[in-house]
Amino acid sequence: MGKLTRRTRAKADYLAYVSAREWPVAASGIGVALGAATILPSAFGIVLSVLALALGTATFVRDLRMLRARWAGFEFSAIAAPFPTAELPPPPAYPGAEYLSVPARGTALVSGAIDEALEAGNFRFTLAEESYRLPPKLKATAPHVLPLRARGRVLFNGAIVGMRGEPLPAAGAAPAPIRLHRARFFDAMCSNELSTLRITRTDTGEEYDLRREELADSSGSLRTLASSELADLVGVSTIAFTSDGKLVVVRQSGRNSASALLLAPSGSGSLEPRDLDTLDGGRRRMLHTAVIAGMERELREETGLLPGEIVSTRLTGFARWMERGAKPEFFGITALSVDSATLLTRRTRGAEKLFSAGVTMADVDLGALGDALVAGADIAGTPALPANLRDDASLPLLLCLRAAGLRRVRAAHR
Repeated sequence: MGKLTRRTRAKADYLAYVSAREWPVAASGIGVALGAATILPSAFGIVLSVLALALGTATFVRDLRMLRARWAGFEFSAIAAPFPTAELPPPPAYPGAEYLSVPARGTALVSGAIDEALEAGNFRFTLAEESYRLPPKLKATAPHVLPLRARGRVLFNGAIVGMRGEPLPAAGAAPAPIRLHRARFFDAMCSNELSTLRITRTDTGEEYDLRREELADSSGSLRTLASSELADLVGVSTIAFTSDGKLVVVRQSGRNSASALLLAPSGSGSLEPRDLDTLDGGRRRMLHTAVIAGMERELREETGLLPGEIVSTRLTGFARWMERGAKPEFFGITALSVDSATLLTRRTRGAEKLFSAGVTMADVDLGALGDALVAGADIAGTPALPANLRDDASLPLLLCLRAAGLRRVRAAHR
């Protein structure tokens, strides 16, 4: 896909997304066009057609003015302060949950009990029949938010999967199925991603802070995913180790909407509807198989790996990324059959070329990392990680490494 084609597609995605939510204006425009096209050569027909054209034009101009006034009625400013975890306690239903904050990288809600429950691999999922719909109160921000997020970047309105429900431990019983829903990437940009913006109405001065309005429940705690009204796109990330023991790391380009220019996991992105289906076209039933399919797809796209070079992938953890509207994130670890020298000759595939600045390798001892974390070390400050990872690793990469290290410790004590 050429550069011009990619930008044309991104612009078409934006116009289609906005116009689909402003159909009255489009209808008025069609009325004007029809009025102009139906002017007949007869005197009576001309009078009626001109009248229809005038009325349609007046309605169209009025709608355009109202639309521009509504779109211009908001001011947006970035929130630079760290996420206010003290003001938003974890959901009581999350066992042993705690906030993990990494300066300049972000904040995540983690739970060791949830990570252990995921290892059992007994969570089923159901897919909602209807796709996610952006709440009316968030729709008006779209024409401002999308251009703001797209500055210097190319954004596509691709299909994604959102999540309603938590992978909570269920003692002595099978856990309830987790409901997933189809959504589009722009839905997430206009819901979850608003949590980093302060939105103010210019006419009243009223401030809308998504962190207070959408993330807190009636008791003041963080909302569960089951009660959320945001798109809550599912993030999937895995760290892969080559046959000679090297950790595969991807350098993000400046075009990424999150963690630009930082080091990312070997494969990282969003769960997509195609990940929910098996290779023969059937529907997967277990959550971990769909999540792993998404991880391995992202891994192949970003590193140039072939399907036969992936030996296995296991889920290691779960978190909610607070700066991104507390969206769900799953983490994994992948074993490869290819060595580091061979993998370094591969090239990023497809549209991922826009977002990846290349693959590099790192030496990480997961056992030593796990022991350091259990002893109380900070994931971004422990000497168990190489200096470049401590300094430049994105939050998903640090969370991937943390989950894998702690899993190694749990396995050693069984």
